[in-house]
Amino acid sequence: MLGKLAWRNMRRSAKDYLVYVLTMIMIAALMYSFNSLIFQNELSQYFEFEGLMAVMIGLATVFIVLIVAWLINYMVRFMLEKRSSEFGIYLLLGMKKKAVSRLYMRENLLLGAIAFAAGLVAGVLLSQVLMAVMFSMVGMEFHLHFSFHRWTILMTVLCYLGCYMLALLRCKRKFRKMNIHDLMDAKRRNEEIRESHERVKRILLPLAILFLLAFWTVFRYIDNALQLLSFLIGLVLTIYLFYMGLSAWIICYVRGKKNGIYRGQNLFLLRQFSSKMRTMQFTMGTLTALFTIALMGASVALMFSDYENMVMEKKFPFDVQLYSADASDDFADDRKVLMENAKMEDVYVYRIYTDRGNQANGWMLSHLHTFGDEFRKKDGSGDWKAIERHLSSDDRWAYCTYDTYMGISDYNYLRRMLGYGQVELGQEEYLIHVKPRLREEVEGMDRDLRILDATGRKMLSCEGIYTEEFSQNGHNGGDYILVVPDQVLGRMEAYYSELAADIAGKAPVGLARKLDALAEGKEIDPDFGGRSNVVEQGNGEGNGCCGSDNIISMVLDNLVRDNLIPETKYTLASMIIPMMYIGLVFLCVAVTVLSVQQLSDSAKYKFRYDVLRKLGLGRSQIHGVIAKQLVAYYLCPAVLAMVISGRLILYVSVIFVRETGVPLPPWAFFGKSVALFFGIYLVYFAVTYIGFQRNVEE
Repeated sequence: MLGKLAWRNMRRSAKDYLVYVLTMIMIAALMYSFNSLIFQNELSQYFEFEGLMAVMIGLATVFIVLIVAWLINYMVRFMLEKRSSEFGIYLLLGMKKKAVSRLYMRENLLLGAIAFAAGLVAGVLLSQVLMAVMFSMVGMEFHLHFSFHRWTILMTVLCYLGCYMLALLRCKRKFRKMNIHDLMDAKRRNEEIRESHERVKRILLPLAILFLLAFWTVFRYIDNALQLLSFLIGLVLTIYLFYMGLSAWIICYVRGKKNGIYRGQNLFLLRQFSSKMRTMQFTMGTLTALFTIALMGASVALMFSDYENMVMEKKFPFDVQLYSADASDDFADDRKVLMENAKMEDVYVYRIYTDRGNQANGWMLSHLHTFGDEFRKKDGSGDWKAIERHLSSDDRWAYCTYDTYMGISDYNYLRRMLGYGQVELGQEEYLIHVKPRLREEVEGMDRDLRILDATGRKMLSCEGIYTEEFSQNGHNGGDYILVVPDQVLGRMEAYYSELAADIAGKAPVGLARKLDALAEGKEIDPDFGGRSNVVEQGNGEGNGCCGSDNIISMVLDNLVRDNLIPETKYTLASMIIPMMYIGLVFLCVAVTVLSVQQLSDSAKYKFRYDVLRKLGLGRSQIHGVIAKQLVAYYLCPAVLAMVISGRLILYVSVIFVRETGVPLPPWAFFGKSVALFFGIYLVYFAVTYIGFQRNVEE
């Protein structure tokens, strides 16, 4: 008997809360597909950091489980309040409270089990799509093969069932404390709107807006943890107090009988909106927080994705680039390994020189935005004592101890290898080559440097500043290289050695590992599938550097382009995919709550819209009122989340573009995430709008 009743009630709930069921199916599918990256990741065998993806997915799963548990708990409580009268009648008919509780638990478990089964099938398909995307990201071929993996299924079951059990056990405790009177009265009490001290509460709205304006204005000037913590606490309070102030302001506006309430259906819409804000203040604040996190997660993921797509391929222009701290190294053993493992089109060995000065290093330290005011005096000029102390210390990282130079013949040979045009340099000229991302920051560098000719008596003039990709993360200098006529090198000394090579076709997998093993004096492992650890060398002359890249910095003595790019892309994917996972689930959870709230109330609104129909409103006009009601309800938390996350993302993206050289304006990442956000948002809105119309017109 109870089994049939539970099945019937479950079918009715599935129909009434279809949006919730579809969201749970999608969450189950996402859980399975992303968990498969832990146990079924076929790419992990090819890369050194094979466990990074599993760790990041595991961390993301913790947040996902918490927010899904919150959604299930919210929905179980919400359905309990909506059906409280029904359960009260069951008790009046003689059913035991324990039996009613079990009935409700069974209904929800049946609903969850059906959603999980459907999600599991969808998850198998989605896992293949996700794996195909990852293979495409690293430039490898993928073959479809559908399968269920027992550990993936087990982890998904544990996460999904754990969310349900936490929510249902909490609901069960609440159910046991309720009596017949509480159950019969719960729905009515939930619909009550208590209005008190509204004139005082409405002040909260302008206060919240003022804080947001201050947040937008001064956030970029935050320079310590205490200020940041204060702003974060203020944001949390603002999110929740905003809705209290908004509701109070609308109520006072209606009470004041302003002219605007008599235009069209404004009075009806304002009363509807204010009542919903009043009963859902805390929920709307929580949804705003979820939207904010979703937008931030998607924006950061898009930053790394655009870096991967727009910068990564250009970051390593040479097929092979080798560094040696020994300025006399001819790379004989390395060339032998290269010849044995790949078909070489060109191999070129050259030297980087120094004049034991540091005027170029000092200029970069005192002018680049990356270093701030650390190496500048209060008047803006370079603090040369601090610069020299830094360059001679063990904490030096961006630049060598001394400036780095290259001869024009070596420079043109390397340009020819890369397909760049040749450069003519006069006997009394020099040029500067810097990273593309530093193009604007180095304006004026040529006016400040004093480069002397071969005699050391006459100053050279700068022919220009070049900004093509030139492997300047510790190989051809760090950030920059000064190119001078070959005869000028006669008064300098060789600083370190470099080898650049072109390979016919693609480099074999594991070539970089063989080169690293050679440098470390180890036996070469024939069963290679990844990279060895970074080789750290030095001869005490401070001729190792890495440049000023901060957010994404790749510093290796032995660079093999076809080995390094896939590995780096896999590492970036380990951050991109979990962030998109979190953002997508948080967004869907929040929009589900919005949709279920409106669809469940549509039966109550049916009477109100019937009144409007009797007052003379046509069918199209009523549809217009419904659309306005839903638009206001949906946009309110979304717009507030955009205002908050927009400031944070713009602040981060300005730094990201400057430090990585992604050729996009800082607002582009946030714009893309908003477009993705509203694409999903519109799907839920359309489903809710159609369902609302149907319920009102039935």
